[in-house]
Amino acid sequence: MPTTPYPSLLLYGSAGSGHSYKVRSLLLLTETPHRYQPIALDTPRAQRPADFVAASQFGEVPVLVDDGTAYCQSDAILVHLAQRTSAFCGAPSEQSAILEWLFWETNRIGFSVPNLRFALRWAPQPAEVLAYLRERAMADLATLNEAFASSEFLVPSGPTIADLACSAYLFWLPEAGLAAEDFPHVARWLNSLRALPGWVHPNEAMASA
Repeated sequence: MPTTPYPSLLLYGSAGSGHSYKVRSLLLLTETPHRYQPIALDTPRAQRPADFVAASQFGEVPVLVDDGTAYCQSDAILVHLAQRTSAFCGAPSEQSAILEWLFWETNRIGFSVPNLRFALRWAPQPAEVLAYLRERAMADLATLNEAFASSEFLVPSGPTIADLACSAYLFWLPEAGLAAEDFPHVARWLNSLRALPGWVHPNEAMASA
């Protein structure tokens, strides 16, 4: 994959954040030079580093600062980086499909799995809330499983930012009480992503600079 040096890139992210991991993973897979600064989300917003507070429009991670310009929201950052690096961007004819999956991820798998995981690990919820989140997560995994029944990745040309976005939290599926093995095509897809040169598990990628 093409490598373009961007020494001015600074990524603010957090351990345990799959949204941060999407961006960090793309930077690592493309060997794009950057600095990574972890942000402790259990620190009150007013006490977080001033440079992060200034850059983060919504007070959230990830935030990418590219030559002085701050970019927020993980999937928007992925689109920006794919354009800048010419990597994981798919074929011109696939752009609509990639955007469709990115928007789907935001409201579906990027909502259900992380919220279920968060509820099970850090913020206990009533049984009916857990049941709702689990039902949504299972439906979303079934959607992906059906998509991968006839395709190795989300679009024909190969892995793109759509795959990075949709898979980000799935490497933590056991922490959400779910098993990729129950969705064999999803399990195969995740193994294909793990096999990409430069792939790093989120626990390692988000731990430190």
